[in-house]
Amino acid sequence: MKTMTTQQVRELVESKQTINLIDVRETNEVAAGKIPGAINIPLGLLEFRMNELDKSKEYIMVCRSGGRSGQATNFLENHGYKVTNMDGGMLDWNGETN
Repeated sequence: MKTMTTQQVRELVESKQTINLIDVRETNEVAAGKIPGAINIPLGLLEFRMNELDKSKEYIMVCRSGGRSGQATNFLENHGYKVTNMDGGMLDWNGETN
């Protein structure tokens, strides 16, 4: 499984590069703040909503601590998607949120 640190993801966000962030936390968790531009697809719905994702794009998976996003990363990898897990999750995130 490919991983990135929260610092590496923050640098991508701040450089205004086009990145695809998927936040797999529950909606009530995301309401407290998410990385700008991240799309919320709760882990429990990922299997049913993965058709919304494009296999030609790369995705960075985000959750609270890195565990659920790791599960999501493994799941999507097994279905042919290009995904990277953000280690440490939002607990380690020190960038902007909205």
